[in-house]
Amino acid sequence: MALGSSNSSAWFGLTTEDDLKSARLYGAMKLLANFELPKNASFMYLVKASCPKGSGSTAFSDLLAIEGIAQALGLSYRNSLELNRVIDDELPSPRPAFSRSEVIVGGAAFDLYTRPILDCVHALYGNPEFSQYLCFTPERHYTDADRTTRLYHDMNTGRWWWDTQRALEKDKPGATIIPLIISSDKTQITLFRNKSAYPVYMTIGNLPKEIRRKPSQQGQILLAYLPTTRRRILANLFHACMTHILAPLKEAGLDGIPMQSGDGIKRRCHPILAAYVGDYPEQCLVTTAYYGDCPCCDTEKNELEEYPQKHPYRDFEAALQAAESIALTSWVDDCRNVNLKPVQHPFWETLPYTDIFRSITPDILHQLYQGVMKHLISWLSNICGADEMDARVRRLPSNHHIRIFQKGITSLSRVSGTEHKQMCSFILGTIVDIPGLTPLQSNSLLASTRALLDFLYLANYPVHSENSLNALDEALAAFHSHRDVFITLNVRQHFNFPKLHFLQHYARAIRLFGTTDNYNTETTERLHIDFTKDAYRASNHKDEYAQMTRWLERREKINHHTNYLQWRVNAQLPGDASPSSKACIGERYDFPGAQRTLSDMECALSQKLTRHPTMKSVSLVKLEDPSPAGYGAVDFQLALKRFIVQFRHPDLPKNRVDEYAAFVVLPFRSLPVWHKVKFVNEELFGKTTLDSISAHPRRFDSHGQMTQTSHFGTALIRVNANNDRIEDIFKDTRIARVRAVFSIPEDKLDTHFPPNCPPPRHLAYVEWYTKFSTVPEQHSGLYRIKKQITAGTVATSIIPLENILRSVHLLPKWGGAVPAHWSNENVLDQAPSFLLNIFADKYFYYNAM
Repeated sequence: MALGSSNSSAWFGLTTEDDLKSARLYGAMKLLANFELPKNASFMYLVKASCPKGSGSTAFSDLLAIEGIAQALGLSYRNSLELNRVIDDELPSPRPAFSRSEVIVGGAAFDLYTRPILDCVHALYGNPEFSQYLCFTPERHYTDADRTTRLYHDMNTGRWWWDTQRALEKDKPGATIIPLIISSDKTQITLFRNKSAYPVYMTIGNLPKEIRRKPSQQGQILLAYLPTTRRRILANLFHACMTHILAPLKEAGLDGIPMQSGDGIKRRCHPILAAYVGDYPEQCLVTTAYYGDCPCCDTEKNELEEYPQKHPYRDFEAALQAAESIALTSWVDDCRNVNLKPVQHPFWETLPYTDIFRSITPDILHQLYQGVMKHLISWLSNICGADEMDARVRRLPSNHHIRIFQKGITSLSRVSGTEHKQMCSFILGTIVDIPGLTPLQSNSLLASTRALLDFLYLANYPVHSENSLNALDEALAAFHSHRDVFITLNVRQHFNFPKLHFLQHYARAIRLFGTTDNYNTETTERLHIDFTKDAYRASNHKDEYAQMTRWLERREKINHHTNYLQWRVNAQLPGDASPSSKACIGERYDFPGAQRTLSDMECALSQKLTRHPTMKSVSLVKLEDPSPAGYGAVDFQLALKRFIVQFRHPDLPKNRVDEYAAFVVLPFRSLPVWHKVKFVNEELFGKTTLDSISAHPRRFDSHGQMTQTSHFGTALIRVNANNDRIEDIFKDTRIARVRAVFSIPEDKLDTHFPPNCPPPRHLAYVEWYTKFSTVPEQHSGLYRIKKQITAGTVATSIIPLENILRSVHLLPKWGGAVPAHWSNENVLDQAPSFLLNIFADKYFYYNAM
């Protein structure tokens, strides 16, 4: 029965428009609960806890069989079978169904589960939820009104779309390109028995990258499950399957097909393969390149360390001629002459406007985090020594962005990309002052490591300009100019490995297809969970692919229908102001959180504190207590008196502040204190906490056992009060350590402050570090600071909390082997000097560059 149909008994007795609207809202919410229930994690936990059989379909049926359960929950089904029947027969399908085909290669038969690719393209292109975000034409973006420096971010800002549009317009004017992004990756689906699946995913470049890389937005489609085999026919099998899957693109890409977007507008669309995303083995398989060679250019395995590269990019026309000579006796030799494997009919030989060697994209996860940076960390650990490296890692100061590896990093096994990413945020600081190295070796080691880190962080930019792309190439050149230090120190013999070589192709790929977050394999790895591993766990592990595809189809139907019902509910609620509800036909919106300009990358933060303090009353004695149980704000009362004097007499000479402060009497013996300040950017990231600063002493339980070490974070402080915008981060700011965040009680304000000019509500007691030098250290590129000493003590003051811009991470200058008495808790007190770590946070890196 359709929601809100006129013959429904639910509408009897409704006489007014408000009554009808309320009933529709109630019906939509009831149906929403009907289909949300099987997805609800708490409910499925209840099923698992109450049923000894687990949380499968039988246990779900057993729970609903309990008298009164289904009625109390208002469900229209009584068991799993009825639920599946409702899903299969009554819910509309947003995406095409899978079909099973048999592929015979080399006399062996294999099962192939696929979806029609054009229907999949239409499912994404015609989705009403995406209509206000779709882009249909290539665009050029610039940093300035004079259009001198070009910007790259989404795929439609890249040169590939422009080049293809021009070529297509010559043959078929008025075309709308749908760039296809295909990714494939074999993944293990069992912990034991080494069973694997081979999914192929597809998305379109018309969608903003923010939608494509978020699984919750459902901007990716599982296109196929390829057969898996270890036989020598793997390459021919892969290309035979992909040829079958992508065959409809030949005619559709050339002639175009009418396709309607979610806003109801029809266009002649040309789906064209633009980018193929995969790790290095997948890149070799797709391009038929020999393993060890570069899949994009003619550089062979024994020449990969050459910089700059001397070989041109692969000639697609030559490769095409070699592939098409399969009927000739010279076919094998023709393929070898172009340095490609002799594979029967590569899938890309019939695809229009496609150069497969140009379509291979950078892979941040496997080439950088799990490739070059993984090797770099291993080299540095060998040079520094495992014990010394682990000792330094354990003693790094805590920070919101820094993970402290309490057991070190050298003994870790099966290190993930996320863990390598965390290590990259501090690895430069661990190789400062390595014992046993000559100054020349130490400087070269710092310079080469800094260069690779620069390349990594630049490659991750969500928005690139021509200037940043030039900086990317300069960072790579700097590494190659200093790389011989690793050979000198006997941790490398050569640099002939493909992942390092491919870094030379990053700038070209970004100019072609936009920034690297358009085609990152991290998205593919995440999709494995939703589309493959969860699907396999839902099967009985026998003839699993038929069950997995059915399970996926049902889940897509439920998600689609849930979104529709949620839209119906929102449409009836007052004050709905979502972009989809206001979008005009043909009008395009930026997806929430999209970064499209260089100013977005600055990511200005705003503070967020809890409404009530962490500690309602902390005595001034405890605030000044220098022991680990206190806050260590040793001059708190004097600093607060100075703040009161300077606030009331801003023109008073500094040499007379202490004279006036001696007459100030504080009307309280305790203050409310906050232990954490959070930072957000609601415009780009909503309420997600992007940064935080902690300021608290050790914590103990009721038995006197320590439950948490003390942590007094370091922060970036605005000192140029005359300018709201930070023009130069190293001139307009200084670094200080936050010892206490507090507020003066309102009933005590009138003692020292005029009623018409109250002080800032939240204040902070800080210990200052020295100003930044005019230039950073030559080889590490980091600024060196130390505690500012005035009259034999650390300079302190009380400042408005709003002057704190963000947290910063400091790297201690080790001065040789790490002193045994240093720890993560006391290193900021013990180390004589520090380096400012610009790699702790990607946004701080951009602002500091």
